[in-house]
Amino acid sequence: MTEETPMSAANDNFTVAGRSYRSRLLVGTGKYKDLDETARAIEASGAEIVTVAVRRTNIGQNAGEPNILDVLPPEKYTILPNTAGCYDVDSAVRTCRLARELLDGHSLVKLEVLGDEKTLFPDVMATLEAAKVLVADGFDVMVYTNDDPIIAKQLEEIGCCAVMPLAAPIGSGLGIRNPLNIRTIVENASVPILVDAGVGTASDAAVAMELGCDGVLMNTAIAAARDPVLMASAMRKGIEAGREAYRAGRMQARRFASASSPIEGLFF
Repeated sequence: MTEETPMSAANDNFTVAGRSYRSRLLVGTGKYKDLDETARAIEASGAEIVTVAVRRTNIGQNAGEPNILDVLPPEKYTILPNTAGCYDVDSAVRTCRLARELLDGHSLVKLEVLGDEKTLFPDVMATLEAAKVLVADGFDVMVYTNDDPIIAKQLEEIGCCAVMPLAAPIGSGLGIRNPLNIRTIVENASVPILVDAGVGTASDAAVAMELGCDGVLMNTAIAAARDPVLMASAMRKGIEAGREAYRAGRMQARRFASASSPIEGLFF
């Protein structure tokens, strides 16, 4: 999004689909050793939006199995159903409609339509088609895509409420591989832009925020850490530091040295 007017940290909220959030860190729920660790890590992250893979996680569709909503109550968190594991338009749309039914009309979803199992890169054409169907059906669509500024703009024009370009392949931990494209997407957008996938550590999250992104969504970087709860806390701080640095406006990079103290008016 375009650069904003300076404001106090207390009022520097992130807004998506008409709702305002203090935290710009969004987290997933997969790969933790159990529900207790999931809950503790998410609490430490400070996240208010938590994404759940409907095809892999029980949110009420499997009676008798542990329900993740028991430890992540919708009264406390905004649950963001996602279409992880979907490789075609029909399955992605069907998954979103199931989530809406299970969550009493909940319309905010994260769309991802994957192209292949090895890279987990998005199938861009299928993503565009599914986005059109879901927006027409009344969904608020946050959409995972590649780091192509043209596709990002097309998804915005379709009506997606947020566009989520990858930093690197899902679960890779490689960090932001193409910062120039991410910056271009941010500069041309009028909806929130959130980095989704590829973050490995807190410095990666800070870089995303310094590029002007509105937020970062991550899962593996926290869940696969040696201490997920501690890493969740680190990610929270990385997001906050990167956002403050972006708002402060970094110094201009120079090729040569520039003395910190003035050279005029020397005493001797």
